[in-house]
Amino acid sequence: MRKTQDALIPTLSMLFLISGACALIYQVAWQRILFASFGADLESVTIVVAAFMLGLGSGALAGGWLADRYSSRTLLLFALAEGGVGTFGVISPKLLRWAGEATIHTSLPTIAAVNFALVLLPTLLMGATLPILVADLARRWTNIGKATGALYASNTLGATIGALLVGFVLFYWLTLDMAIYLAALGNFSVAAGVSVLLFRYPNDNRSAP
Repeated sequence: MRKTQDALIPTLSMLFLISGACALIYQVAWQRILFASFGADLESVTIVVAAFMLGLGSGALAGGWLADRYSSRTLLLFALAEGGVGTFGVISPKLLRWAGEATIHTSLPTIAAVNFALVLLPTLLMGATLPILVADLARRWTNIGKATGALYASNTLGATIGALLVGFVLFYWLTLDMAIYLAALGNFSVAAGVSVLLFRYPNDNRSAP
């Protein structure tokens, strides 16, 4: 079991780093699409950022509940969440632009409601990933503080990398849609990586160390 833990923990941390990078790419890219439709004034910025943060916070609460309820399926839940984010990422450019065109001449409350609705599902899934993985690593390490610190550090480093990629690389060499698709590919890769771990260690996620 110790060898299994030694193999899983660094791998999960690396996958979560990739997940964090993808999340920041989405945030910046989705904001640009929405700002193109609704404008980049103070109200629009506030609406988009607030919607994103609400989804992440609510997702963290939901993820904690799911991790407690399905503690033997945490890696599967994480893979499903990443796959869901990637799926939304694939359809998001057309969806966000369509919603912007449909509501551009409506009232500010309507625009706010649309923004919240559009980013709610993917940000819920993003927010759920941290408590789900914390629950998994805490089960392996029996140390909630160590598990939380390791994953938060990995995800924060990934977010930093994602922000740097968006600002200095991706938007110079790729279109906005291509950057989003690249992030979706990252989510699918993370989901696939976790699926490989589940296949390789089929019993590990069902029993405590």
